[in-house]
Amino acid sequence: MPLVQLLEVLIVVGVLLWLVNRFIPMQGSIKSILNGVVVLAVVLWIMNVFGLFHSLSGIHVGKG
Repeated sequence: MPLVQLLEVLIVVGVLLWLVNRFIPMQGSIKSILNGVVVLAVVLWIMNVFGLFHSLSGIHVGKG
């Protein structure tokens, strides 16, 4: 995966998370759980992209 595409995905995920945090009314505890889940998913995805986490290799999104 090209570095530019990786940065684009990170920017889109960050903007979407910011929009959810900013404009959807939720309790603070729910927001922190949501933020934690999204950050954990992004970290696991990045580890998979760089080949550091091999158990996710069977999961594909989009054309492979």
